[in-house]
Amino acid sequence: MINFHYARANDVRDAVRQIAGDPNAKFVAGGTNLIDLMKMDVERPTKVIDITRLPLKQVENTPAGGLRIGALVRNTDLAYHPLVEERYPVLASAIMAGASQQLRNMATTGGNLMQRTRCPYFYDTATACNKREPASGCSAIDGHNRGHAILGGSDACIATHPSDMCVALAMLEAKVHVSGASGDRVIAFADFHRLPGDTPQRDTNLNAGEIIIAVELPPKGFA
Repeated sequence: MINFHYARANDVRDAVRQIAGDPNAKFVAGGTNLIDLMKMDVERPTKVIDITRLPLKQVENTPAGGLRIGALVRNTDLAYHPLVEERYPVLASAIMAGASQQLRNMATTGGNLMQRTRCPYFYDTATACNKREPASGCSAIDGHNRGHAILGGSDACIATHPSDMCVALAMLEAKVHVSGASGDRVIAFADFHRLPGDTPQRDTNLNAGEIIIAVELPPKGFA
């Protein structure tokens, strides 16, 4: 792994301030994806900002009758939360279908949304990958691509998103609450992730320096 600076954020405003000061910095919570990518030399952040102490670990009812899930709620805690099991069982089932118990115990709601593709060419730095290195080419298109995208790909990338949880959130028409230097905003879940197009290196529509603070579920939970 490369050398990097480590810092802790005291609150959301501090987290936004720190990442705005270093465009190559990354947030870390559970670290179940970022640390692996750093070990594989795919991600090379100059600074890692620990956000695990931020007050974003609550699951709360909203005034409209939905549910607000803090970005740092662990996947296991969310899957077994009584309100989720009762009103959003599709979300609980999707979470339990992914990864292993050990990973679910560490992974967070916000981190799950920010996972990067499991495409083997993306992880292999000896191959060409437009998502990892723009304009380098896509080895998957003419390679072993059985596990790659059938719909939504492009001439630049046919990688798929790895999250089971995100499929359920898309079906539930969730909303993503984010915060940045310009203030807070809400992104419809269908608009949060991007198709590869000609910029596959951009996985989401988060602006530089923004942080996920919560995911909101609507009152009707497709129970």
